[in-house]
Amino acid sequence: MAKGKFYITTAIDYVNSDPHIGHAYQKIIADVLSRWNRLLGKEVFFLTGTDEHGQKIANSAKEAGKKPKDFVGSLSKKFEETWRALNLDFDKFIRTTDADHQERVKKFIILINDKGDIYKGTYSGLYCEGCEAYLTEKELKNGKCPFHPNKEVQELKEEAYFFRLSKYQKALLKFYQKNPDYILPKFRRQEIINRVKEGLKDLSITRKNLEWGIDFPLDKNHVVYVWFEALQNYITGIGWPDGKNFKKFWPADVEILGIDNGWFHCVIWPAMLMSAELELPKTILVNGFLTFDGKKISKSLGNVISPVKLVKKYGADSVRYYVCRNFVFGHDGNFVEEELVLRHNGELANKLGNLVSRVAGLVEKNGLEKCENKLLKKFNVEKIGKLIDGFEFDKALNEIFAFVDMCNEYVQEKKVWETKDRKVLYDLVDSIKAVAILLWPFIPESCEKIARNFGFEIKFDVIKKPYKVGVHKIKKSGILFEKVG
Repeated sequence: MAKGKFYITTAIDYVNSDPHIGHAYQKIIADVLSRWNRLLGKEVFFLTGTDEHGQKIANSAKEAGKKPKDFVGSLSKKFEETWRALNLDFDKFIRTTDADHQERVKKFIILINDKGDIYKGTYSGLYCEGCEAYLTEKELKNGKCPFHPNKEVQELKEEAYFFRLSKYQKALLKFYQKNPDYILPKFRRQEIINRVKEGLKDLSITRKNLEWGIDFPLDKNHVVYVWFEALQNYITGIGWPDGKNFKKFWPADVEILGIDNGWFHCVIWPAMLMSAELELPKTILVNGFLTFDGKKISKSLGNVISPVKLVKKYGADSVRYYVCRNFVFGHDGNFVEEELVLRHNGELANKLGNLVSRVAGLVEKNGLEKCENKLLKKFNVEKIGKLIDGFEFDKALNEIFAFVDMCNEYVQEKKVWETKDRKVLYDLVDSIKAVAILLWPFIPESCEKIARNFGFEIKFDVIKKPYKVGVHKIKKSGILFEKVG
């Protein structure tokens, strides 16, 4: 059983609108990885939160007739409540308006300024308010931002302070070469490397005449550029520079984010860390977009799907299972509610739910007799572990449910309802135990119900320990997954 530490982070969500299923997908994947590593016995820290500064926030607050502080407060609460509804077991929910984050950002800026990596100048360029970023002509598609095609880019010129990003071009390319697993999936890696090879421009890290942001510690007339301070949440959230969690958990093992954030996390963020002489994260894990009818899910396109509404209709476990089972991680996936229903009814209710209910009922009536479980030998636990570690969640679930199918076929083959064979029932209970433990990172609430009824602990080393007969009375319980129409 693996030991050690595991630190996982997500992109912090911009609170200019309500959370949607696209936000939720990334957070669910992060929770699966967090729970999987807890299962392996590692000490885990899972950080998520909200990004609450910038011009876009100020504009959205104004449109809503609210002060920015009140506006972000209500929306940040919605994000946290949504993640709770999806049963995400995070260790900290950071807000970039937190006082300790703001003070640590200022310390970081002073530190890299002392290294000679900040200077004052003038910036002019094409600005996308949706991205809160300057874009080059090459990055535009048909003269518009590829991620916000319904908004015009603005040509801006302003006094600004700059971070010497260009200074780190060679160091970044060298790092990518030495660390092939730094950017995953690997097909995303080459896109970044090619752009870095084209050359890096220094980064404007302040905005003038903007009230809603962190005061720039080197000049009271400027505020810190939202991206430059938001990226720092991964270290401020665990107490950089001298907090015990920072010392224990940094560097991050996995930082998970969407493809629209790739440049900031794969290029700007590691350069900032190099400047501060800090270790870089081990892996930047880039997820694709969830789309609806082939279009990116977003408020601006009017196709937002509420995770809370989905949880109320189908339960958190079904939503979690669907996004992990239905999409190949790293690629875009098209969200179809009808497919969620099919997965819920077919795999969770019919296959897993019926197996658990049927076996529990037969054991309550007939009891168990311990024997060598030959059925469990067909369950390739090591392969499933490698698939999860390799971020192939859909394949891992496919393997688990292939074994669930074997268990259901075993019930039919042995005709347990007629023979009442207590050794066969032992095989099934012991196998259900293994299935529930491996499914726990994906559908924790349901697996915890199975564990309580069958009397076992959800621990990785319990998978291959024989089920203890006579210690716990198994009873037929309620339906694990109610079918939906």
